[in-house]
Amino acid sequence: MSLPLSPGRPRLVLASTSPYRRELLQRLRMPFDVDAPRVAEHPRLGEAPADLARRLAMEKALEVASRHADAVVIGADQVADLDGQPIGKPGGHERAVAQLRALRGRSVVFHTALAVVRPATGFAQGLEVPVTVRFRHYSDAEIEHYLRLEQPYDCAGSAKCETLGIALLEAIASDDPTALVGLPLIGTCALLRQAGVDPLAVPA
Repeated sequence: MSLPLSPGRPRLVLASTSPYRRELLQRLRMPFDVDAPRVAEHPRLGEAPADLARRLAMEKALEVASRHADAVVIGADQVADLDGQPIGKPGGHERAVAQLRALRGRSVVFHTALAVVRPATGFAQGLEVPVTVRFRHYSDAEIEHYLRLEQPYDCAGSAKCETLGIALLEAIASDDPTALVGLPLIGTCALLRQAGVDPLAVPA
């Protein structure tokens, strides 16, 4: 965010306070602001995990865009899916233990959704990138050791794959390796280009 705004390029706003999404967006070397969305992250009755992630990503982007009419706003959300049931952020130790016990030896789909909104042009598009993760048959002692070191209570499914959480996994399958961390950068670049912001635009 130390780079100057290019002439003619609209402001970018990330509708998230997640440090993981902030770090990912910084990789695109474009300046951006951060604004926390005021959106309740509760599933609706019968709502599928992928639909929940898509809805929340768009709601976050639209809510923040209502305060930044001159900007291009990026919203994102991630929901873990075990046999069609959403698994969210644990929020604390006991729930994290329960989540990791339920996930061991299983394959889980992490639905990472993205939305880009540009109020000035009426652009509002979203996408969702599924990531299939296969968890190891780890022990209860490994769970406790991992949680004590990482405290991943703000991560869906308690799986902080960008650090020690990778040791819980056997395999990851996805079209975008950044999606599991929380912001699919391939899709972000694609939607930004559609919105009129090209991350690789050559300065005049």
